[in-house]
Amino acid sequence: MLDFDLADLYGIENKYLKRSVRSNLDRFEGDDFMFVLTKDELSRCSFGTLNKGRGSNIKYLPFAFTELGVSMLSSVLNSKTAIRQNRNIMRAFVAMRQIVLNHYTPDEVKELQNDVYKLRQYVEYVSQLCCLT
Repeated sequence: MLDFDLADLYGIENKYLKRSVRSNLDRFEGDDFMFVLTKDELSRCSFGTLNKGRGSNIKYLPFAFTELGVSMLSSVLNSKTAIRQNRNIMRAFVAMRQIVLNHYTPDEVKELQNDVYKLRQYVEYVSQLCCLT
């Protein structure tokens, strides 16, 4: 997951998420926790295309967090919203791993997709509620 997506889920500004990570870099040592996207990788993504207008382009390369990195964020971002959202994200990672590791039948994959969809809807709903309060 990318830093700006996580910041949005946690209801904080991306600069605060990045600042917290940078001040705790020893917790994210190694590519198995987090890495920075390169300009080449960024140019191949739809969010990396340049937009017209001041302030509408990505200024700093985003952090990409693995499952371990997202889990480590809960020790860095210690708010109730961050902890709640972190639980939901970890459940989504577990569901995705189950799909890959357990050769599910097409019906079981559909059921898991539906569960992940419901979880995503719930995370977005809770995220919106947190932003309103």
